[in-house]
Amino acid sequence: MIRVVLADDQALVRAGFRALLDAEPDVEVVGEAGDGAEAVRAAQATRPDVILMDIRMPGVDGLAATRRIAADPSLADTRILILTTFDLDEYVFEALRVGASGFLLKDTEPADLIRGVRAVAAGDALLSPRVTRRLIAEFAARREPTPPLSLAQLTEREREVLALVGAGLSNEEIAARLVVSPATAKTHVSRTMAKLGARDRAQLVVYAYEAGLVRPSWT
Repeated sequence: MIRVVLADDQALVRAGFRALLDAEPDVEVVGEAGDGAEAVRAAQATRPDVILMDIRMPGVDGLAATRRIAADPSLADTRILILTTFDLDEYVFEALRVGASGFLLKDTEPADLIRGVRAVAAGDALLSPRVTRRLIAEFAARREPTPPLSLAQLTEREREVLALVGAGLSNEEIAARLVVSPATAKTHVSRTMAKLGARDRAQLVVYAYEAGLVRPSWT
């Protein structure tokens, strides 16, 4: 059973998500929160598999809550999906950087929401090449320059894999590009995550941009 916490300051939005998710036989909504502070408390109390986290909430916002939850060792198995309107939320890139596993648009289709929750609960990052790369590139371009990420600990193949993950490729696509098996590609991705201390694939995408391995553009 996939245990979910809903964090959104709009009760109607939470009710809609709850009705949708609770109708699934393998999903259970175990908590709700109207702001970031409540989301942190709900996460600590219920130890959910997934939190649907709105960015814009009163008091402690979704970014601060994401940072606190991602930094809590007792919540290492909890994954966070950011709820965003895409054009307006200026903190999604930072949320991904500090530990969110991806994001969903607030007008996402119900079937996509359910698939996204299941994917993240299974350990995958919710990264749509069509949307996520555009979002990250936009906010990466806006950020103040930072010292380049050290890649000295990575092998040449792992740096190549990091760049391909940053470009939005799946393990299967990476395998085809490098002419290796999907299992080998998955191993390279896992080792790269371990060496960089990345929480999940979403952070690898962010690291690829910060290291300059992916050009921040719309293409």
